[in-house]
Amino acid sequence: MNKQQTIEQAIAQIPDGASIMVGGFGSPGTPFALIDELLKQGQKHLTLIKNDANEMGIGISKLIENGQVDKLVSTHIGLNRRVIELMNEGVLEVEFHPQGIFAEKIRTAGAGSFGFLSDIGLESEITKPEDLLDWKGARYKVEMALGADFALIHAAQADTFGNLVYQGSAINFSPLMAMAANQVIVETAHCRAPGELEPACIHTPSAFVSSLVVLPALTNDYGIMEHHVRH
Repeated sequence: MNKQQTIEQAIAQIPDGASIMVGGFGSPGTPFALIDELLKQGQKHLTLIKNDANEMGIGISKLIENGQVDKLVSTHIGLNRRVIELMNEGVLEVEFHPQGIFAEKIRTAGAGSFGFLSDIGLESEITKPEDLLDWKGARYKVEMALGADFALIHAAQADTFGNLVYQGSAINFSPLMAMAANQVIVETAHCRAPGELEPACIHTPSAFVSSLVVLPALTNDYGIMEHHVRH
């Protein structure tokens, strides 16, 4: 099945109030074109789930700065002064998780489970008393699975069926998010015919992909526009 759509069609599926996972580790792997279209269309009251907040004026920070985001679930926001200000002002709700826990919560959702036990951060401010339990003589925190309505993903290569290949550190959370979201929208600058991607090299099978947007070739394999790289 050919899953190609225009970027306008793909992003128009997202309603106000949606929860959206966004791939990327800093800039590599961030689906900048999909984010820009979401900014253009203006959906509001969004919950974003991303490892970081990008830097000011880049990636999901543009959505947050534009007032489209009510809540951010992340591991750190230290590179974005404006997001920190919005959090401190009470304009943006931010939920923090240690990076490994963040990844495992997403993986658990993708595996169809509901949660897991962890002994990380038991005495920290991110742990609430009601999340703790005693089991076999030890204390644990109950970590619930983390899913979403949508995931926005950048792939280095794809085929028209939606099989995906990621490049380098851009792989980060993308395979996990593609499994944990109800609908997965992917951008790529390199789209192949079915059968042209080596099966052993495919990181995300087409079964997890809902929509595929093919970008102009000036976007590189990490999701970054080439003129950003050169400068």
